[in-house]
Amino acid sequence: MYTVDLHTHTRFFHGRRALGDRFDPVGHRLLTWSAARRGLDGLATTNHDYYTPFSAGRVVTIPGIEISTDRGHVLVVGPDPPSEVTPGELTPTEAVELAHDRDCAAIVAHPFRNSTVREVDDVAFDAIEVNGKHPRSLPLVEKLAETWDLPLVGGSDAHYPFEVGRAYTRIDAPELSPNAVVEAIRDGRVEYRIDRGPLDRFVRRLYRRVHERKGVTRAFERLDTGPTPGVGTPPEEPTTESTTASADRDDDAGSSPNGEDRSQ
Repeated sequence: MYTVDLHTHTRFFHGRRALGDRFDPVGHRLLTWSAARRGLDGLATTNHDYYTPFSAGRVVTIPGIEISTDRGHVLVVGPDPPSEVTPGELTPTEAVELAHDRDCAAIVAHPFRNSTVREVDDVAFDAIEVNGKHPRSLPLVEKLAETWDLPLVGGSDAHYPFEVGRAYTRIDAPELSPNAVVEAIRDGRVEYRIDRGPLDRFVRRLYRRVHERKGVTRAFERLDTGPTPGVGTPPEEPTTESTTASADRDDDAGSSPNGEDRSQ
C-alpha cells in the first residue's frame, strides 16, 4: 500500500510563464521534501494546463496536469500526460478522452467549487477527488461518488509546500509507478485520507474567507437535478458570519472524516 498526494502544484504563483518555468524545479524539490516529511511515498505534479518532467526527488513523482476545460478542471495523472493544453479549449469529454488516449486516469477535480466540471453523466471519468482545501463538502462528494459509482481519491491541491499531504490517496498496487497508479484508480483499489494539523486548519479558514469575498456561487440544491457535480459552496455551508464561526470551531476540533484524529 502506497500513499500519494494526487494533486499538487510546483508553481506557487501565477504570472509570466518564463518566470514560472525557471521556478518549477525549485517548487518540485520543496514539494517532495514536504511530502517526505509527512511520510508520503509520492505525489503527482498537476500544474495548470502544462506538464514538466522532473528529475527524481525525495519521493516518487507521478506525471500529471490539471486541464482547464471550457466547463471546469480535470486532473490527468499517468505515464504520458499532455505537455500543454490551451485553457478553455477542450470540453470535459475531450479532456477525458485525451487522458485515456495517453494511458492516463481522468479525475473530477475539487467538486462543489466554481472551477469544477458541471457534468459527470456520459463523461467517462475514472475517479472523483476529495480535495484537501474543502473537506466540509465531503458528504456531498461521497454521495456524488456513490451516485456515479466512481472511486474517491485524495489530493491536497497544494500550491505551497506546507499544504502537501492534507489530503492524499492510499493506493493498493504492486509498485509505485505511473502505470500502476492508473490501474489502481480504474480498479477502485484506492482510498482517500484527510490529514489536517493546526496549520492546515488555519490556512483553510483563510481560504474560506477569500472565497466568501469573491462571492463564490452556491452548489446545486440536489445532486439529481441540474448539472452535477455542481459548483461553489455546498448547501450545508451558507456563507454567513455565524456559519463561518461554527466552521472555525469544527476546524479546531481536528477530526477526520475517516475516523482518524491526525491533528496532534
